[in-house]
Amino acid sequence: MQHLNIKAWAEEDRPREKLILKGPSNLSDAELIAILIRNGTKEQTALDLARQLTTFVNNDLYTLGRQSVSDLAKIKGIGQVKAITLVAAMELGRRRKSAEAATQKLVSGSQDAVQVIQPILADLYHEEFWIILLNRANKIISKKLISSGGMAGTVVDPRLIYREALDQRASGIILCHNHPSGNPKPSEADIQLTKKIKEAGQHLEITVLDHLIIAGSSFYSFADEGAL
Repeated sequence: MQHLNIKAWAEEDRPREKLILKGPSNLSDAELIAILIRNGTKEQTALDLARQLTTFVNNDLYTLGRQSVSDLAKIKGIGQVKAITLVAAMELGRRRKSAEAATQKLVSGSQDAVQVIQPILADLYHEEFWIILLNRANKIISKKLISSGGMAGTVVDPRLIYREALDQRASGIILCHNHPSGNPKPSEADIQLTKKIKEAGQHLEITVLDHLIIAGSSFYSFADEGAL
């Protein structure tokens, strides 16, 4: 079956033109993806490919965000270049969400910190350990990657954490890491590490305010659970 080239469609039905005329919020996920992948194949338009891709991820952008370049490149018609573009777009979305949350500055509870760190950690297939550094007013100074490991864990050196905290004159820190398994429950190693880092901070008068475990869209807060 012969597909019409997008340029042959009515202007208001072309994704790029539709975005200009009606704004990005009026486009479907598939239409936005079609703009990113730019062109199709001899058999399929860019929009056909985009619809194929959304079907592949069950119309779930969260699932799309967890795909690697190699995962996406396996889809017929996508290829490596289009896959790289999609992965880059998803990463920009995560960074924007994290940056927006960070502009709130003041952390008054676990949800405030989760909004900052979850976009960074939620989609990863390996473990990373981050810290959020805060001043005496509980305003965010910065966030910092401490270590990156495999699917089963990552090595964390408390000296690196407190070196960063001292350099940035932080009064409090929030420990953050992810569980790629999707289970936010802390392991015994997580519990012991939290205790070790908290005790080290007491000598430096730097308070561990929480330890967040991010597992996709869910999380565990040591502070909320009274486990700190």
